[in-house]
Amino acid sequence: MINLEESLKREVLRTNRGGAYHCTTVVDCNTRKYHGLLVMPVPQLDGDNHVILSSLDETVIQHEAEFNMGLHQYANNQFSPNGHKYIRQFEVEEVPSTLYRVGGVILSKEKIFTAYENRILIKYTLVDAHSPTILRFKPFMAFRNVNNLTKENGTVNKNFSEIDNGIKTCMYAGYPELHMQFSKPCKFVFQPDWYRDIEYVKELERGFPFKEDLYVPGYFELPIRKGESVYFSAGDFPIDPANMKKCYEDEIATRTPRNNFYNCLKNSAQQFYFRPKENDAYLLAGYPWFKVRARDLFISLPGCTLSIDDPVRFEKIMATAMPVLREFMSKGSEDSVIKEIDLPDVLLWVIWAIQQYAKNQGLEKCADFYEAFVSEIIAYILSNKHPLLKLDTNGLLIADGKYKAITWMNSTSEGKPIVPRTGYIVEFNSLWYNALRFVAELKKLREDAPAIQQLTDLSDKVGKSFVETFVNGYGYLFDYVDGSFVDWSVRPNMLFAVALDYSPLDKTQKRAVLNIVTKELLTPKGIRSLSPKSEGYRPYYVGSQQERDLSYHQGTVWPWLLGFYLEAYLRIYQMSGISFVERMLIGLEEEMNTHCIGSISELFDGNPPFQSRGAVSFAMNVSNILRVLKLLESYNL
Repeated sequence: MINLEESLKREVLRTNRGGAYHCTTVVDCNTRKYHGLLVMPVPQLDGDNHVILSSLDETVIQHEAEFNMGLHQYANNQFSPNGHKYIRQFEVEEVPSTLYRVGGVILSKEKIFTAYENRILIKYTLVDAHSPTILRFKPFMAFRNVNNLTKENGTVNKNFSEIDNGIKTCMYAGYPELHMQFSKPCKFVFQPDWYRDIEYVKELERGFPFKEDLYVPGYFELPIRKGESVYFSAGDFPIDPANMKKCYEDEIATRTPRNNFYNCLKNSAQQFYFRPKENDAYLLAGYPWFKVRARDLFISLPGCTLSIDDPVRFEKIMATAMPVLREFMSKGSEDSVIKEIDLPDVLLWVIWAIQQYAKNQGLEKCADFYEAFVSEIIAYILSNKHPLLKLDTNGLLIADGKYKAITWMNSTSEGKPIVPRTGYIVEFNSLWYNALRFVAELKKLREDAPAIQQLTDLSDKVGKSFVETFVNGYGYLFDYVDGSFVDWSVRPNMLFAVALDYSPLDKTQKRAVLNIVTKELLTPKGIRSLSPKSEGYRPYYVGSQQERDLSYHQGTVWPWLLGFYLEAYLRIYQMSGISFVERMLIGLEEEMNTHCIGSISELFDGNPPFQSRGAVSFAMNVSNILRVLKLLESYNL
C-alpha cells in the first residue's frame, strides 16, 4: 500500500442501481477524472455522470499535532499530504476497509455505496488511542461532468446551510444539493479555498487534459473515543443521522463476500445493473464511462443473470428491451436509453441471449415467453426492412460497413471505420445460421410444420453458402467477404462459427479454426483482435486518442472473446478439455487482485506483460467468463 507504483495501479469500484458510483485507487488517491467518492447522474443537466464529491481528507489530531491521511498528486510527481504512509492494512472482501496507524492511534475506515440511493457511507472506528482524539474532515468538491475538469472560478456558490449533524451546499445552479452529515454532532468551520493543479496521471497517459482545481468549503471536526464508530454520509438528499448505522449494516447484509473468483465476478456483474426508473431494468456496458449499448447489453445479459442464478433479472431486462426492439422493427425508432439499437447484429444477439435462457430454464418455458418475439425478429430480417442488414439470394446476410462502423470492431478515425468490415461478415452469418436453427427448435414445440420447413430449408441454404463463402484453403475463415474481395486477416470473429450451438462447419473445419485461434490469437488474458502475423498489428493501446483508436481492434486482447473460445474448446474436446479451460482461467483470476479489484478491465495489450487498458470494469468480459464457469460446473457434476 505504501508503494505508490503498485497501489496507484489498483482501483476499487462500487456502484448503485441508478448508475451512480464510487471509484478511486486503493490508497484513495484519484488518478482519473472519473474518480470520486460520489459520482452520479444529473438528468436535468445531461445524460452523463457528474463528480459531485471528489474526495474527503481525514486528519487525526492529538495534543494539537495534526496527521493528515489524505493523498493527492501534484506536478513533478509530488504527492501531498502523503497519508498513504500511515496505512497498515487494506481489505476488500466485503467493503473497502483501510486500517491506519498514527503513533498510538489506530483508525479503521470502511466504505459502502448504497444500492438504491446516490449515497456514500463511510464508517470510522477508533480502534486504539492513548489520548483524546479529534477527527477533521475536509471535503474536496467538483460538481462537474465526468468528461470535463474544473478550474478555479468566481461563479462558484459558496453558500451552505446547516442540517442535522452537517451541511448542504451546491456549487452551481442546476445541480442537486450535496448533503454531508455525520452520525454525531460536529463542528463545521467555513474556510473556503481552492486546491490547485491536482493531477490525474491516467488522463495524462491517455493524452487528455489532466490538471484540476477542486473547491474545499471548509472542514468538519468532531471528537472520537477509543472503540467508538462514527458514520459519514454524502448524498443528494439528507439522511436521519440516527439511521446511519442501521443503513450501513443493512447494506452490508445484502453483499456477497468477494472471497473467490466466482463471487468477485458475481459482484461485478451485479454492479452493471441499471434501473433509472422503477419498472425498467438494463445493463450498463461498463464503468466508468460506458452507458447502455444494445450489442453489449445482449452479449452480457446471459452471463450477468443466468450464470449467477438470477433468471428473474434476465426476464425483467428482456421485458424492458422487447417493446423498444419492437418499436425499432415497426417504426425504425431509436431509444433514449438503449443506444445503437439499429446496428445490424443486435437482433441476432437478442436471439442468442434468448437461446441461453432456453438452455438454462428449458425450451418450453422459453417458448412460452419468447417464441413469438424471436419469430417477429426472423420475419423482420427476412422482409429486408432492416436499414443496415439485407438478406442475399444465397441466404447469407450482407451489411454495408464501408463508411459506418457496424460491428463490435467499431473504432473510427475522422468518422470512418478503422476496420471497415463490410459485405458478408463472418460472425453475423454464424449468428444467423444459429438463430434459424434455434427458432426452428422452438417451432417444433408448437408443431408449426410450415414454419419448421421454411426455417430448416433456409438454414440448410445458409450453411452451404457459409462454407462456400468463408472457408479458405488454410484452415480458417475469412473475416469478411465483399464481392470479389476477401479479408485474409486472422481475426477472432470466426470463433463464433465454432462456439455457437448450431454451426455450419463440420468437425474437421471446427478443429482447424480453433487451432488457428489457439496458435495466433490466444493469450493468458483473452483473445487478440488481430494476429501478430497479419498486416497492421498494433498490440499496445497507448498514446493519444487517435493512436489508441488505431490500436483498438488491431491486436489488443479482449477477455469476452475468451469466453467463446473456451466454450468452443469444450464443444470439441468435451471432458478432456476441462483441465485446459481451468488453466486458462487462472490468467483472469489473477486480475481479481490487480487493476480494478474484483473485476475485469475492458481490454489488454496484445504483447506481454498484457497490461490492462480502457474501462476499469467491462460487462461483456465479466459476463462471458461467468458463462464459462457455469459451463464448467455442468461438466463437473
